[in-house]
Amino acid sequence: MEHVRRFIFALSIFAIATFGFLKWRAGQQGYGLSDLLQGTAPPADSGFTTPAKPALDLNDTKLLSQMSDEFANLSAAVLPAVVSITAETVVPGRSGWHPFFGMVRERSQRVPSLGSGAIISKEGHVITNFHVINRASSIFVTTSDNQKLPVTVLGASEERDVALLKIQSDRKDFPALTFANSDVSRVGQIVFAVGNPFGLSGTVTQGIISARDRHLSDSSLDYLQTDTVINPGNSGGPLVDVRGQILGINVAIYQGDENVTSWQGVGLAIPANDAKRVVEAILELPKPKPGSSNSTKSVMGSGYLGLELNSEPLDLGGINSSQTGALVTAIVRGSPAQLAGLQPGDIITQFNGESFRSPNDFLAMIRMHDAGETVTIDIIRNRQALQLQATLGARPDGG
Repeated sequence: MEHVRRFIFALSIFAIATFGFLKWRAGQQGYGLSDLLQGTAPPADSGFTTPAKPALDLNDTKLLSQMSDEFANLSAAVLPAVVSITAETVVPGRSGWHPFFGMVRERSQRVPSLGSGAIISKEGHVITNFHVINRASSIFVTTSDNQKLPVTVLGASEERDVALLKIQSDRKDFPALTFANSDVSRVGQIVFAVGNPFGLSGTVTQGIISARDRHLSDSSLDYLQTDTVINPGNSGGPLVDVRGQILGINVAIYQGDENVTSWQGVGLAIPANDAKRVVEAILELPKPKPGSSNSTKSVMGSGYLGLELNSEPLDLGGINSSQTGALVTAIVRGSPAQLAGLQPGDIITQFNGESFRSPNDFLAMIRMHDAGETVTIDIIRNRQALQLQATLGARPDGG
């Protein structure tokens, strides 16, 4: 008897549910019980109707559509030349006294760190940050087609935070990027940061050059400031212009005051001209022997004069053999420049008998020398050519 009651109860519930469903479907225009029994699909619910067209036609946003396509084309052209870098450092195990086992020693551990780099030659030369590969016992790069390849460190500049690697491969057709002239970069110029933040390969962010120095000094190194997103793992990746040329090497995001926990929109990049000078200096070093590297050899000195220059080169108009000069705007009190007799208003034309194309080039020449070296500086003062001697000091920033 109990089974009969349960059956009748279940049948009643089913009948009520069926009645409710049929009543609801009866409200759908042109759809009834016969349609349901024949397996005809019910009409779409009138409570959810998608629009037939997008909000705007492509003809209404021609410029934006073209810009979007160009951004995508640039990314597709640059990404194959950007690599992910894995640098492994061996951390020795600690020793300690165990009450039961006596003196024990933990096993050494291999700790990986991630960074980015840009291929700059068809033979597989890769530029990155020095801090990405510093103290690494083994280094690999992963290319855009997911090939993991070992590399050799050809050389580095710790003070400029640039390292040059060489992929161990016989390939002569690696996709590669060229350097732009960072001296002519402009505030507001569109740039793209390319890299592998947090190990996510093939990432592109877009922004502008936010700031750059208008007055140059040899007391500290220069950086390009950008609002492109630079996250951990982006270090060593390229900051490219709209032609896909390397305008800078991404190095960090500004941390600011220690009391401020978060900064956004303040990324820093090493100017391409500085990075290129380091690469050229490294390529002049003797090739490392198999199994060794030049990673500990610094290719930049710490020379310092203590002066500020106008950022724009002066056209000398054939005053002497040099075509351009650098205008001194300030001298640091007690600096090697002051001791040598340099004054604001002097026009520097040569350094150690060599001409230069821009004030930035002149500062780079100083940085290629070490503190304590004696150098000659040719100047023009009150339309008279003079030659001064200076003994370089060490940069205050410790670089």
